[in-house]
Amino acid sequence: MKIIDIAPENEHLYFCCLEDWSEEMKEAGDHKQRWYELMKAKGLRVKFAVDDKDVIGGMIQYLPVEHSIISGKDLFVVLCIWVHGYRQGRGNFRKMGMGKALLKAAEEDCEKSGAGGLVTWGLSIPVFMRASWFKKHGYKVVDKQGIMRLMWKRFRDDVQPPEFIKRKKKPSKGEGKVALTIFRNGWCPAMNLVYERAKRAAAEFDGKVEIREFETTDPAIVEEWGITDGLFINGKGIRTGPPPSYQKLKRKIGRKVRRG
Repeated sequence: MKIIDIAPENEHLYFCCLEDWSEEMKEAGDHKQRWYELMKAKGLRVKFAVDDKDVIGGMIQYLPVEHSIISGKDLFVVLCIWVHGYRQGRGNFRKMGMGKALLKAAEEDCEKSGAGGLVTWGLSIPVFMRASWFKKHGYKVVDKQGIMRLMWKRFRDDVQPPEFIKRKKKPSKGEGKVALTIFRNGWCPAMNLVYERAKRAAAEFDGKVEIREFETTDPAIVEEWGITDGLFINGKGIRTGPPPSYQKLKRKIGRKVRRG
């Protein structure tokens, strides 16, 4: 196994999180590609894990905290580590040490660049990005938000711990129409998929839904709202992971439309 940097010939695998076989990924649009084009000039770094047959099986993406979904200074943030685990497409690469190797490579890269530490988020439940996995690799919890844990590994003593961005405003209900409010950062195809499904479902209700969309790559938007990614129907937050189906989102929007 080896770790390589992203290159023009494999960028397409990054945009779909290695799921080039998935029809669902096509629903997510080109938002991640556009986000990548914006962020690679601001320090975004992407690495792949490659097996002994030269097949890419895992990836990690990380960037300076100032351009991330976390509040902090002089740090890098891991947005996600993903090792392909499906039978479809390239196959199952889990339990091969790819995640560990990717994290170590990112740590070495960030420390060499002069960063004060590497930050990540984890979930307290046994699913994707498990907090327990990061703890095993020396990461300490510094903030909590529901089932999410903010964790870091400090490289220097003079850096301050990061924090989750705190919500400052809540999206409002619509006036005469149901309000579908989207805060999109663009880095995650799964979230982009949900937002595109929600917009498509809203269009089914013949002008009875008002779509409000905010691009949170704009720091002013994040500063105003304290939200980096989210979907709201008449001000109520909708869970986006795992991605709800188009039919489920349509039902949720339809109930609000019928209630007036």
